Amino acid sequence: MKSAPAQSIPPVSATPNYSRPLIIVTTLFFMWGFLTCLNDILVPHLRSIFDLSYARAMLIQFAFFSAYFLFSVPWSKFVNRIGYQHTMVTGLITMAGGAFLFIPAASAASYPLFLTALIVLAAGITGLQVAANPYVDLLGKPETASSRLDLTQAFNSLGTTIAPKIGGLLILSAAPLAVEQLRRLTPLARQTYRVQQAASVKLPYTVIALALLLLAISIAISKLPKIETAASRPGENVNDSIWKHPNLVLGAIGIFTYVGAEVSIGSFLVNYFGLPEIAGLSAVAAASLVSFYWGGAMIGRFLGAGLLRRFKAGYLLALCAVCAATLVAFSMLLGGHAAMWSILAVGLFNSIMFPTIFSLGVAELGPLTGSGSGVLNMAIVGGAVLPVIQGAIADHIGLHHAFFIPVLCYLYILFYALSGSKPNSERYARA
Repeated sequence: MKSAPAQSIPPVSATPNYSRPLIIVTTLFFMWGFLTCLNDILVPHLRSIFDLSYARAMLIQFAFFSAYFLFSVPWSKFVNRIGYQHTMVTGLITMAGGAFLFIPAASAASYPLFLTALIVLAAGITGLQVAANPYVDLLGKPETASSRLDLTQAFNSLGTTIAPKIGGLLILSAAPLAVEQLRRLTPLARQTYRVQQAASVKLPYTVIALALLLLAISIAISKLPKIETAASRPGENVNDSIWKHPNLVLGAIGIFTYVGAEVSIGSFLVNYFGLPEIAGLSAVAAASLVSFYWGGAMIGRFLGAGLLRRFKAGYLLALCAVCAATLVAFSMLLGGHAAMWSILAVGLFNSIMFPTIFSLGVAELGPLTGSGSGVLNMAIVGGAVLPVIQGAIADHIGLHHAFFIPVLCYLYILFYALSGSKPNSERYARA
C-alpha cells in the first residue's frame, strides 16, 4: 500500500527582528529632543555674553524653529528622491555640520554665526522629523506600531529632560559679568571676555557632532527595510482640498500656538527664576530646575497614553489647556517659589497637546492625510515667532508679566479642543 503523498506546506517566513534598527532610530528621537531643549541653556548664556535684550536673545529660537517652516517641504521632496534611510543619514550629517559650526562661532564670539549654526542644525533635525516617523511605524508588527511610537516619543522627552542639567553644568559653569561690568570694559577687553565665555560651548557641541556622525554611519550600514514613497495613483482625481477641512486649518494654528507657548516658557525659565521676585537663583541652579518642566511632559505622555484610550481626545485636550492657562496665570499673579513651581507644572499638561492636536487635525482627510501632515509640520514655526514676540514684550513690561502670551495660546487650544477640531462629518452633519 502506497503512502499518501506528502502535502506541500508553504514555508513560513520568520518575522524579521528589527530590534537593532529600532534602537538606532529611537536614538534619533532622543538626540533631537536633547538638542532642541539645549537651546533653553543657550538663550541665557548668549544673552549674558552679548548683552542682548530679551527680544534679540529669542532670535536663537527664531533661527532654530524657522527651519521647520523653511525646510519641511524640501526634505519631503528629498525623501521622494533618495528614500527615507538616506534622508536620515543626510539629516544627521547636516546636524553634525551645524554642531561643528559652534566651534568657529565660539572662537569668533559671533552671535550671527551662532544663529547660522542653529539654522543648519535645525535643518538637519527637520529632515529627521520627516523621515524617522515612518520608519518607527514600519519596524515591527503593525498592531504594535502605537507602542513603538509611544516609546520613541518617551525617549524624545528623556532628551529634553536631561539636556538642561547637562547643558547647565557644561555651558553655564562660569559666572558671567554683570551688565554694568560688561559695558565698562574696553572693546578689546569685551571681545576677549566674550571669546572666553563662549568657549564653554565648544566641548559639548564637538561631542554632539561626533555622536551624530557615528549615528549617521550606523544608519547607513544598517539593513533597514525599504519604504516606498507616497505618490498619487495615475488617473486618480480627488475632488477635495486640505483647505476644505477646518479641523486641519485650525489645527495648524493650534500646533503654531502650542509649540510657541511651550518654547516661550522653556526659553525664559532660567532668566525667570533668576528674578529677585521669583527665586533669585543662579543660572546653573535655575537650569537644573528646567528639567522639571520637560520631565513633567515625559511623565504626562506615559499617563496620557492610557487616558486617551478612556476619554474623548477633545475633552482631555480642553482640560489640559485650562490647567496650563491657569498655572501660567497663577505664576504671573504670584511671586516667589509659588510662581516658580506653578510655571514648572505646566510641562505636565503640555504633554499630550502636540499628538492630540495633530491627530485631530488630520482626522477624515483620507488621501489628503500626507499633505495635511506637511501643513501641521510647518506650523511648528510657532516656536520661532512667539518667543520673539514675548521677548519684545518682556523688554517693555518685564519678564514676569510677559507670560500672558502663552495664556492666550492655551485659550486658543481650548477653543480648538471644544469646537475647532470637529471633522467635517460632525461640523456639517444635519440634525
